[in-house]
Amino acid sequence: MAGTLYVVATPLGNLGDLSERASEVLRRVPVVAAEDTRRTRGLLTHLGAAPQLLSYHAHSDHKRLETLLEILHDGRDVALVSDAGTPAISDPGADLVAAAREASIVVVPVPGPSAVATALSAAGFKGERYLFLGFVPRKGGERSRLLARAAQEEWSVVLFEAPPRLADLLADLAKVAPGRRAVVARELTKLHEELRVGTVEELGQYYSEHPPRGELTVVLEGTGAPAEPPDRTEDAKEQAGLLLAEGLTRREVVRRLSDTLGLSRNDAYRLVMELP
Repeated sequence: MAGTLYVVATPLGNLGDLSERASEVLRRVPVVAAEDTRRTRGLLTHLGAAPQLLSYHAHSDHKRLETLLEILHDGRDVALVSDAGTPAISDPGADLVAAAREASIVVVPVPGPSAVATALSAAGFKGERYLFLGFVPRKGGERSRLLARAAQEEWSVVLFEAPPRLADLLADLAKVAPGRRAVVARELTKLHEELRVGTVEELGQYYSEHPPRGELTVVLEGTGAPAEPPDRTEDAKEQAGLLLAEGLTRREVVRRLSDTLGLSRNDAYRLVMELP
């Protein structure tokens, strides 16, 4: 029989947050796949565990994934861990999990600490729904698109950021969501844990003057109201003109606009009838 892939959540910092179940799994499995073997070795030493430790991170080549799958096919269990928190959240663990599932290998989650849930729980913002964006790109159109989405989101938005780029992130958020409250959670569960609340402008000013260190999670408060739906009138007019030019009847164009753009039949009919 093939082995089992355990997806094991490990402490963000405080070792007391490691569950008994996670401890038992890490002591028992013969192989641990770790994002940073140095950090994980310290945890395993704390537990008195001595499994084979293999690195598996964002820059690992495909051969390492194949090696882990071979170990599992040979009947040995593997525990997947990240530097801290729950694996496969903003790290490459999802690739291994997907490959294991495709190979009909049993995947067992061992839940525990998560920076997302931890920061959100202490933010004081509504948390019944939230949007998680992870690390946004450093620049470019995708960064602009994601930050615009964050600014318009009804619910709280959780992001990760590296210390040298925090001030830039807050400055960009201030451009699209001026005056919005946010929380910067730094070094969660560690000795120098800090949760600072303020507007994005206030936080940007503070961290420009006091460059942060350590792991960072940012929670942006939601707008509290649904985002305005985009105005698709011009797109609809252009598409309707092209369809009419192809020889479709106005009735057929109305149906097509309703199906593809989500317009109501009445709105689509009115738009098409107003075209020359």
